[in-house]
Amino acid sequence: MNPNILQSPIAYLKGVGPNRAETLKSELGIETCQDLLHLFPNRYIDKTQYYKITQLQRTSADVQIIGKIINIKTVEQKRGKRLVAKFTDGQGEMELVWFRGQKWIRENIKINVPYVIFGKTNWFNGTFSMPHPEMELLEDHEKGLKIGMQPVYPSTEKLSNKGITNRVVGKLIQQLFIETKGRFSETLSPKILTELNLLPKNEALFNIHFPKNQELLAKAQFRLKFEELFYIQLQLIAKNMLHKQRIKGYSFNKVGLLFNEFYKNHLPFDLTNAQKRVIKEIRADLGSNAQMNRLLQGDVGSGKTIVALMTMLLAIDNGFQACLMAPTEILANQHFTGIKELLNNIGVNIALLTGSVKKKDRKIIHEQLESGELHILIGTHALLEDKVQYKNLGLAIIDEQHRFGVAQRAKLWHKNDIPPHILVMTATPIPRTLAMSLYGDLDISTIDELPPGRKPIKTVHRYDANRLKVFRFIRDEIKKGRQIYVVYPLIQESEALDYKDLMDGYESIVRDFPMPEYQISIVHGKMKPEDKDYEMDRFVRGETQIMVATTVIEVGVNVPNASVMVIESAERFGLSQLHQLRGRVGRGADQSFCILMTGHKLSSDSKTRLETMVRTADGFEIAEVDLKLRGPGDIMGTQQSGVLNLKIADIIKDNEVLKTARYYALKLLKEDSQLEKHPEIRHTYAQIVKHKNIWNYIS
Repeated sequence: MNPNILQSPIAYLKGVGPNRAETLKSELGIETCQDLLHLFPNRYIDKTQYYKITQLQRTSADVQIIGKIINIKTVEQKRGKRLVAKFTDGQGEMELVWFRGQKWIRENIKINVPYVIFGKTNWFNGTFSMPHPEMELLEDHEKGLKIGMQPVYPSTEKLSNKGITNRVVGKLIQQLFIETKGRFSETLSPKILTELNLLPKNEALFNIHFPKNQELLAKAQFRLKFEELFYIQLQLIAKNMLHKQRIKGYSFNKVGLLFNEFYKNHLPFDLTNAQKRVIKEIRADLGSNAQMNRLLQGDVGSGKTIVALMTMLLAIDNGFQACLMAPTEILANQHFTGIKELLNNIGVNIALLTGSVKKKDRKIIHEQLESGELHILIGTHALLEDKVQYKNLGLAIIDEQHRFGVAQRAKLWHKNDIPPHILVMTATPIPRTLAMSLYGDLDISTIDELPPGRKPIKTVHRYDANRLKVFRFIRDEIKKGRQIYVVYPLIQESEALDYKDLMDGYESIVRDFPMPEYQISIVHGKMKPEDKDYEMDRFVRGETQIMVATTVIEVGVNVPNASVMVIESAERFGLSQLHQLRGRVGRGADQSFCILMTGHKLSSDSKTRLETMVRTADGFEIAEVDLKLRGPGDIMGTQQSGVLNLKIADIIKDNEVLKTARYYALKLLKEDSQLEKHPEIRHTYAQIVKHKNIWNYIS
């Protein structure tokens, strides 16, 4: 096959031309013949059966009928006109109706000539009708490709209006197969094809567009989904391997005094098996000669900080410094206080650097950092400033990494001659399927169990009508000395509305919880950072009993005394956000509660989210439900939404295919990192990387 046909502009394909080419490009992004070949059907309709009009049921089903038009007329209606044709198959009669394109249809329709019509039927006034049927002369239908399963391609209103119907798209794809003689270069190795019993590329492409039966269609879909996911995984894994080969890291080959002393004598509780496993994975990375690039994910309260601390002790034992960067000042303060307390008696010098640190204190930190006296530096973006110079930075830990831009993170790389090891932490559980597709170039560690002795948070759903009972419950909790969060949604499109919600809520709480008996803090995005920190600080110190806030408290503050989280308009939050907010309570020894407040009108998705929250506290299960409800693009934010650009695979539904593709990609690169023994794969891989590398492909 001449490969140039696939690369040539779509306008040159017979039946397209410049006008259609422009519409196909603007509506479906189709520019070349290859793009058209990879326009895969959304669904298929079984066209193996022809119905008689007398057999039709009142089900609005898609049906196919052979018959003739015996007359045609224009009918006036309140707005505009409709074209109505009487259609008979010799046993019964029905109407064909058009509301658009009437002039063209009237001029081109042939009376008393056999047609095959196809479309949805309606039952009205004792007669069946079919609006805007697909029509083909019986003579042409019998000459054409016999397709049992009729493909339905993606379409838009503009395509339909321009006459580029599903049938037209099907004809163009048929034309492409005629011009290429249905021969396409194989992209997978004979070994993979044999081991997985995959259809060859030619057969897979033919059967995805013109399937003879369900079985061949299923085989074609599997083959093409596997191929698409295989090449994405190949790029991600190759990127990771290249990183390890090219970017040398400091070797931390000894487990020294500090690590052992802390582990044996100062660890406040036994590590869970998950924490032990993760520390082992990190130690293996640090002992190799490659730079560690690892994502550590674990639910709120799973003990990521202890793992981070023990990793820092490994760095210090090997003569290096470590830093931990957090997205907010409050979170940085919290890490500093917690870690300082744990390291109190073992001679580790630790400092905090944020925007609030005074100039004279900064000067001391800078000096101690450069002399090597300072072992651990914890802080915010302030750690990235050029003035911050280390004697020997060996490990950089980034908490809630999605809050930092790529350029900010890259600055940490240049804080030493050889880049420090990087450990990225997140409390947002990422479903395994998504992690494999988005972070496939990072090594991933997961802490998937909570420390023993934690009381599960009781989660309940209450309607607005129960508000007085909820307020009574809050008063009882405050009497016991507990603190309460009340959170309102913040949706960017309507900050004014959200602000009003928050202020209305605040006023009603002030009315029900009056001073001086109750003290209330308020925090929202319109406040100055220093005012926000002041209010947060009052709550952390226990000076206020109720914190009324927007989602600014989603990540961060650790207030062990806060035992109740009330989430207002809970139906307006995403699942992962609800789970993050719930994680703000349950940090002390007392029983904690999460109350989801909503109105009575709820969509089915909202009901699913609320039921999931009430049923489970497992962040990974919640993330899987969230992924099914929202799709991968929404979960990762716009930056990553390109995952939705997959042509045929679906990383949610095709979970098993994804795992198989990753297994084969990993196996192949381990055995043949340059792909020298696999010319088909090497050639295809080179083409993909040339046209769009992985980050164009999925970001």
